[in-house]
Amino acid sequence: MLEKVLIANRGEIALRVMRACKEMGIKTVAVYSSADRDLMHLSLADETVCIGPAPGAQSYLQIPAIIAAAEVTGANAIHPGYGFLAENPDFAEQVENSGFTFIGPSADVIRMMGDKVAAKDAMKKAGVPVVPGSDGPLPEDEQEALRIAREVGYPVIIKAAGGGGGRGMRVVHHEDDLLRAAVHTRNEAAAAFGNPVVYLEKFLGNPRHVEIQIMADGQGNAVHFGDRDCSLQRRHQKVIEEAPAPYIDEQARKQVFERCVQACIDIGYRGAGTFEFLYEDGRFYFIEMNTRIQVEHPVTEMITGFDLVKEMISIAAGNPLSVSQKDIKFRGHAFECRINAEDPDNFMPSPGLVKHYHAPGGNGVRMDSHLYSGYRVPPHYDSLIGKIITWGETREEAMGRMRNALDEIIVDGIKTNVPLHIDLMNDKGFMHGGVNIHYLENKLNRK
Repeated sequence: MLEKVLIANRGEIALRVMRACKEMGIKTVAVYSSADRDLMHLSLADETVCIGPAPGAQSYLQIPAIIAAAEVTGANAIHPGYGFLAENPDFAEQVENSGFTFIGPSADVIRMMGDKVAAKDAMKKAGVPVVPGSDGPLPEDEQEALRIAREVGYPVIIKAAGGGGGRGMRVVHHEDDLLRAAVHTRNEAAAAFGNPVVYLEKFLGNPRHVEIQIMADGQGNAVHFGDRDCSLQRRHQKVIEEAPAPYIDEQARKQVFERCVQACIDIGYRGAGTFEFLYEDGRFYFIEMNTRIQVEHPVTEMITGFDLVKEMISIAAGNPLSVSQKDIKFRGHAFECRINAEDPDNFMPSPGLVKHYHAPGGNGVRMDSHLYSGYRVPPHYDSLIGKIITWGETREEAMGRMRNALDEIIVDGIKTNVPLHIDLMNDKGFMHGGVNIHYLENKLNRK
């Protein structure tokens, strides 16, 4: 087992990883920026190292500073959490080349799955269903590009191969707009991601966003931990997640589970990962793979009783998977509400002093947060300050517990999006289940 792990992240995910390490008897190193001296997990770590000033580009994204911190503290592994450097293949490569264990996939796999064209090609070879499209980069030859779009059928969407987070994509409804949109997207992709390659796909009108959690050991073994529905989104950012995804065709679900597991074995995947799909009319369409632990992993843990973070640490230490597929049982339903420090009316960030904090509780309620009374939320980072997760034997019971939890939570001193979550948990469409990815945006536009 690993002896000392450096956690190259902040906030609730840093605390989540630290708890897993402590349960496993592993010493921890917490790195932090000058704005994060009061983070909760720093007081729980065995050692702490300041790696730079407040801006993320000068601290949490500084690869040399993080590796130097691992060297001076004698850490032998680095856990990237999510965000920041978690899916940066250069970081994974430099960690390994410096003699440390990277708790995640190999740099080559991260690099391949980070390129949407290469990822789609790998998934097609493994039999994973993909969205019809250009089968590689969209040609710069104008007539060939027009031919492909006609064959796929309008509307189409042009995406940056190195994109993500809703950036670097344009929907095209008419042929007259295709070539201009391709040029704009290439320019945007080159500026934002350093990669001008774009590809084209069929634009699905009203899909859901369903993802599949996997775990593989890089030794020829892989399992899935079921699916999650992440369709409630604002500007391509997830707001509420649930597991399992309601109203999914069981045969399609079983088939895509099997193919995702096989794809992991084929590409030599190691650690936790998530296959993301659009789901429409009973069919799955692969869009990307996230090569890290997800923000929403707790809903999967709640319905399986399995600790995903501990397993990925064990795998990084060289151990084979501790479970086989037949050992993984699914029970009940779970929701996660992402609690952000933001104005619920205009979604502007709301950093500042938390005068009083009270976490919700009760049967089937979990709160993952680094908040405490007297903590000052800094303005420099993502606005996520916590996640409320609830479990119930049924979807309705889990939803009822979430309503109670949202009524109980107190974050005094700053604004949060709790009112939005309360509204959504009483929304008739969401209560029924199976809403599409446009549902929340349409609801907000109506308001």
